[in-house]
Amino acid sequence: MYSVYQHWDPLKVCMVGKSYPPGFYSWIKNPKTRSIFERIAIETEEDYQSLIKILEKFNVKVLRPDILDDIEPNVPLGNGRYAYPTPPMTPRDYTCMFGSDFYCGSESIERFYNSIKDPSWQQGVKTLGDMKNLPSPIQDEINNIHWHNYYAYADIISNDATYKDDSYMSAHADIHENTRSFIVTDAPHESIISSATTVRIGTDIYCNTINSRTISEECKTHPEIFEKYRVHHLNSNEHLDSVFCPVVPGLIISLHDIPTYKDTFPDWEVVYLPDQSWDKVKPFLDLKNRNKGKWWIHGEEYNDDVIEVVDTWMSKWIGYVEETVFDVNMLVINEKNVVVNNYNKAVFDALERYGVTPHICNFRHRYFWDGGLHCITSDLDREGEMKDYFPERG
Repeated sequence: MYSVYQHWDPLKVCMVGKSYPPGFYSWIKNPKTRSIFERIAIETEEDYQSLIKILEKFNVKVLRPDILDDIEPNVPLGNGRYAYPTPPMTPRDYTCMFGSDFYCGSESIERFYNSIKDPSWQQGVKTLGDMKNLPSPIQDEINNIHWHNYYAYADIISNDATYKDDSYMSAHADIHENTRSFIVTDAPHESIISSATTVRIGTDIYCNTINSRTISEECKTHPEIFEKYRVHHLNSNEHLDSVFCPVVPGLIISLHDIPTYKDTFPDWEVVYLPDQSWDKVKPFLDLKNRNKGKWWIHGEEYNDDVIEVVDTWMSKWIGYVEETVFDVNMLVINEKNVVVNNYNKAVFDALERYGVTPHICNFRHRYFWDGGLHCITSDLDREGEMKDYFPERG
């Protein structure tokens, strides 16, 4: 049975995401633009493989989603335009293990259903419950034909692990088989329970501001899972793994101050990296956000703005963020080893004081994909039982 209680316990099973292969971009007619995305695809998979090689050195079993060949643009953007679905690159952003119970968030049920429904299907489907009440033939149609094209992690119809393509969902089936419960939530995207927004340290769970209400509701809905935890709400609207990382008991690496550290982690050392943050690449991110989604839409292949964006991402910034921006989005393998994206003297000195060895794996396009080493993985099984690091809390 898989289980995770502390994220520094020895890692045994880990999901690693996957992006689209170079051939996926054959629909882009502009050769210059297409070659840039092909390069991104090649280098992204190279970096995935570098990470996998590190994990396998520590005998970690790696699970990965597969990419189907017949992906179509089915995510509606309005005005009759559709985008390709996001590849299953960042399993951390949608999944979380609490002990031996697995949570998986489903993104925008209403949007997904409206994008694929036949005119004869019923209107007004907005929630996971609505979908489960659809006639069986429609559920079969969604499960067997459309859902796998939209999202690679959640089976929204049932927990039976029956799929059109077993190899595609082999990671999913593995999780079904080895966890006590497989829970799919239909919360809004920003409130999805994940281990990017939730930090698990034994009997204590820390969640961000956006996720707080969802966690509180789940505590009521599934008391059998959460009754053994103490839940703390941190004052942050960001993914917590982009703000700080408790590497081992007693040590936190943080981009900026969270005022509650003194209450939530009393007497722990906090190493601040004030000059290493998303603000450092803000002009880069602003440009990307202004053009969000455009390069995924048919008919935009010759859009000068698109070409400007990819040129900016690839030629002006990528070397900069590779070499100088340290990302707290780290993956802890065990209490003696952690995977980081590059060198930072303050971080490496702190790790040495605690007897932790850093292993560098540069996920070169993490700012393009909005996901670092922690995001592109999801720990499914770690050795050890639940511990109480703050027994004075009762």
